[in-house]
Amino acid sequence: MSTVINLSRRRFIGVCSSLGTGLVLGLRLPAKGENSPPSHSSQLPAKGDSAAPDNSVFHPNAFIRIDRRGKVTLMFAQSEMGQGIHTALPMLIAEELEVDWAAIAVERDGLNRAYGEQITGGSSSVITAWEPLRKAGATAREMLISAAAKKWKISTDECRAESGSVIHVPTGRKLAYASLVETAALLPVPEKVPLKTPDRFRIIGRRTRRLDTAEKIDGRAVFGIDVRVSGMLYASVLRCPVYGGRLRCFDATRAKAVPGVRQVVPIDGGMSVGVAVVADGTWAALQGRRALEVTWEEGPNASLSTEGVRKRFLELSKRPGAVARRAGNVAKALAGAAKRLEAEYEVPFLAHAAMEPMNCTAHVKEDGCEIWAPAQAPGVMQQIAARVTGLPLDSIRVNTTYLGGGFGRRADADWPREAVQISQWVRAPVKVLWTREDDIQFDLFRPASHHRLAGGLDRDGWPIAWSHHFTGPSSSAHWNPARAVNGLPENAVKGAADIAYDFPDLQIEYVMANTPIPPAAWRSVAHSQHAFVNECFLDELAALGGKDPFEVRMHLLERDKVLEFSESGTPYQVDTRRLRRVLELAASKAGWGGAIAPGRFRGIACHRSFGTYVAQVAEVSLREDGTVRLQRVVCAVDCGQVINPETVEAQMQGAVIFGSTAALHGQITVENGRVQQSNFHDYRVLRINEAPEIKVYIVPSTDPPGGIGEPGVPPIIPAVANAVSIARGKRIRRLPIGA
Repeated sequence: MSTVINLSRRRFIGVCSSLGTGLVLGLRLPAKGENSPPSHSSQLPAKGDSAAPDNSVFHPNAFIRIDRRGKVTLMFAQSEMGQGIHTALPMLIAEELEVDWAAIAVERDGLNRAYGEQITGGSSSVITAWEPLRKAGATAREMLISAAAKKWKISTDECRAESGSVIHVPTGRKLAYASLVETAALLPVPEKVPLKTPDRFRIIGRRTRRLDTAEKIDGRAVFGIDVRVSGMLYASVLRCPVYGGRLRCFDATRAKAVPGVRQVVPIDGGMSVGVAVVADGTWAALQGRRALEVTWEEGPNASLSTEGVRKRFLELSKRPGAVARRAGNVAKALAGAAKRLEAEYEVPFLAHAAMEPMNCTAHVKEDGCEIWAPAQAPGVMQQIAARVTGLPLDSIRVNTTYLGGGFGRRADADWPREAVQISQWVRAPVKVLWTREDDIQFDLFRPASHHRLAGGLDRDGWPIAWSHHFTGPSSSAHWNPARAVNGLPENAVKGAADIAYDFPDLQIEYVMANTPIPPAAWRSVAHSQHAFVNECFLDELAALGGKDPFEVRMHLLERDKVLEFSESGTPYQVDTRRLRRVLELAASKAGWGGAIAPGRFRGIACHRSFGTYVAQVAEVSLREDGTVRLQRVVCAVDCGQVINPETVEAQMQGAVIFGSTAALHGQITVENGRVQQSNFHDYRVLRINEAPEIKVYIVPSTDPPGGIGEPGVPPIIPAVANAVSIARGKRIRRLPIGA
């Protein structure tokens, strides 16, 4: 599914002015899904544009700066958490600007509240930036060409840009960009600029070195955990172990006796309460925390348990749900089916478990606040800091560092709130560093859910009817009930409502069941649940009809068309042709249907999410003790126009590891209101010696780009589960599979 972005000239060009240092083009992008300008803005008119500002607010994803020396600097405000956008986004501009890739510099830009919340998530960075950033580069290019033509007193038709210079085609004369920036800065901004066609791309689509690799290797890269500020103190927080519990009282006598401990203060993190020990160093803060004597008022959730949540889901699953999608008459089709199958599936709560635990450094002063954090949503941090401190937004500065993993967790506001509160209390800069145990036990979790399915087959064994009724929390509606329009929060039904298989009779229903366990977006959001359910139940239907799983999928995708539907209130488009292509490619490269080594078993799955189509074949074996060994994964991906193939491959490989971990090991359980898992010994992640061989194949495409950070996660979970089901001779309907 492509993203269409309509931009007026003033919306596209934020600033084009001579600042005495060269040509500066500022670009503001619309928020994801935004097609018309909001009513407020601090945007400036473009140079030469006499109209008043249109008062719109957009996210600043990129800026171009070319100085008098010809140095090209591309500045980006989005967060780099390993996905490679600090390389991919500059590639878009460099392509159209016609500059040598090796000659550009990239800077992370700061936060400006005029740009909105500035969230990096939803695999949307390249989708959103594809057209506007290319226009930014093309606009700068055309203005530089016009500047050269003006100096030569010739037509622009006689000129072209190449490698940071403008060339007069008939004579071969050249003018470097450095000599043109001041003239270009005084020119009017063109209404329309030509964009290069894919056959002329020199940078887009080519394997390109990551701009952040060197500094990450030699240690220059600064992650949140690396931040050091003059006069900084360190804090560790002892939090109430029960959701919704309160602090009754505490005795800090022993904690204050620990050398290096400065203060002990109570805090309210919004989602949890606790007591912070502030010290000269992390070790002293941790030792002081261990010495605290605290009495909690555990409240009504003291008896909360995973089993209790599960029972509630089961009860609610018997109720009619809000209809997210309907086609035909599924009840009638199931009643008349030659064969019918019913099944119940369950998925657990999951932690994000990023390698860099939560951390935030804040310095609150009387006239302002400065924050240093590995943030996915610096704008949210700014707003939270304003609420906590009472300071105006303009006085709050957020510095975004590199992120040691995000997966949606670093878009939340509980951990920066703590740092701001503590700094405000102690009147000094403070770094709050979570332990691994804090990070897992006080995470905001991927919701659990229960799924009840029914499917019908015709006399030839082909699936003809599909019913899917699911129950569970919504990570968006939990915090903001208004997000559940007609009982259907978008982030809960995606992956279910937009199932790609063209069943003549189909019904998707959802019953929202929020729990005291705080939910959050998790890499691929609800797609991670629905792909498992859809693709595993489809394998069950294939087995019931005596069909090959690959052939069943191809049969249900045989209509080469774009499916469009919007029953849930959200318009969906699914191109069945693209899903067929990745399915065929993955099956072919994996040798599906051919011979396989003794003791090995294959599973297949495909899924569309974030505008990208992915199919995967997982190959597993069983050890002597019955545990699973993931041997090999073949992945085919169609993400539209590829910016950097190396980034696509790396993201798919990472998604396979991330999703396989969830399939085999991932599970958060609660007993007596407390999370039972605490570290990687009981919240397992796939280890390096368990990593499979991973082969990634990219489908060439000129379609607009889709997302790439998340789409590799959903299909690997059912691919592994389907393979293990064959190996064990028993269907996997509940995760985790178990090693």
